Amino acid sequence: MQYLFSLGDDLRFASYYGDHMVLQKAPERAVLWGYGTDNTTVVVTLSGLSARRNYSSYVSGGIWRVMLDPVKAGGPYKVTAAQKGGSLPEVTLTDVLFGDVWLCGGQSNMAFTVSQMYNSSAELAMVHKFPNVRIFQAARESSTVELADLSRVAVHWSVPAADLLGGGDFTHFSAVCWVFGRQLYQTLQYPIGLVESCWGGTPVEAWSSSRPLRRCGVPQAESSHNYFMPYGLEVFAGPMQNSVLWNAMIHPLLNMTITGAIWYQGEANSNHNRHLYNCTFPSMIDDWRMAFHQGSGGQTAPDFPFGFVQLSTWQKSSVDDGFPEIRWHQTADVGYVPNDRLHRTFMAVAVDLPDGHSPWGSIHPRFKEEVAFRLSLGARAVAYGEKGVAHQGPFPSAVDVKDTYLTVTYNQNISAEFSKDIFEICCSKEQTPCDSPDKFWVVVPMVPQGPTTVAVSLGGCERNHVASLRYAWRDWPCDFKACPIYSSDGLLPAPAFFRHLRL
Repeated sequence: MQYLFSLGDDLRFASYYGDHMVLQKAPERAVLWGYGTDNTTVVVTLSGLSARRNYSSYVSGGIWRVMLDPVKAGGPYKVTAAQKGGSLPEVTLTDVLFGDVWLCGGQSNMAFTVSQMYNSSAELAMVHKFPNVRIFQAARESSTVELADLSRVAVHWSVPAADLLGGGDFTHFSAVCWVFGRQLYQTLQYPIGLVESCWGGTPVEAWSSSRPLRRCGVPQAESSHNYFMPYGLEVFAGPMQNSVLWNAMIHPLLNMTITGAIWYQGEANSNHNRHLYNCTFPSMIDDWRMAFHQGSGGQTAPDFPFGFVQLSTWQKSSVDDGFPEIRWHQTADVGYVPNDRLHRTFMAVAVDLPDGHSPWGSIHPRFKEEVAFRLSLGARAVAYGEKGVAHQGPFPSAVDVKDTYLTVTYNQNISAEFSKDIFEICCSKEQTPCDSPDKFWVVVPMVPQGPTTVAVSLGGCERNHVASLRYAWRDWPCDFKACPIYSSDGLLPAPAFFRHLRL
């Protein structure tokens, strides 16, 4: 159902509060706010278990706001708002839980629903086992100004059910968001709240305030034309204008205390300000962190954990479609996260999850369960500090140039297979970096050499002419779970990398 919210003299909560909601647990404090009659006092009562606490707020500009004391994970609780000494009827929310709240954002691969994913029947059949994983979905809306509240809600806070999660293509609840939350619950064993706010075919600029866009030199008057939708799904294309989704679908949520966020986006930027993505994406994360921290009265961490999916695949052809560059830029051109630029982040590598037979086009692979699993590993390690949880694939720690081959040493033990075409070297007498996609790149074979090393042929290039090395630097570098280098247990693929060996 979808509802329209507007200011008035009635007493009510803001759009994203409701029965069955999850509020952020202790040690953080949850914020509640809503609408009332000016110059009156609203009393908010939290009751349940053995607790009953009252909070008062003076209504100014039609808005009241309270910050609850810290509440341990659990429930259910009841939340009541009443006008002190007034005639307006009180408003009560029931079956309220306290746990961790995660925001899920991005474009169509985040909007990809549970019913569209592989193994959807089995996933939907066990939904009833997770009544404490609650879902909420913002409706797709855009605005040229920052909104205080959501103008519409697509799915109000709900206890999950198969008919609710099994909705239509790209329009119901996110598969990645749901499975991520379900997997976290299986580890944490306390309530998880999932807030989805995403729209297919949208660039990072639409989800960013003007602050990071100015910082990165993005023009402030972008065209509204949806010119990136080459895969025949124009019906799912969202707005391209700067900040319009930040204004309508993120800014209204800033008062909410959250644990962290996960993100699946980047396809729309492969043909839109691609060269700026190594600035716009990290800067958007910085800005969201600052804004949620301030909006929640300091309760959302100023460096809250942020996880993202590194782009999967789209085309097998060798055309320059920008996907390798976006993958690299997603890491701020480092190749892995967390790093000095992207602290408290985690990444699910998805380059080994192609789906050439997806009914929704190969740009929409159906392996969302694996993506969510890799994200959950990152959350357990980075957000929750769980020891012994491997969440990163192997990454080179050293590259040594020999007379006829390169030795690539990884930062962990690896599981490796021979490959004839996953590595490329730039062979050039010039001293300039090999940044051009067609500049002297030679495909060369690699063979496993030891528990942490592989040997890469120079392919006839003279040792002094080996300028750069790159791995998996194609849109579609390998088949399903068949990249040549994984962690020693075979679970986590090595991400793409690019390294200049001679400047």
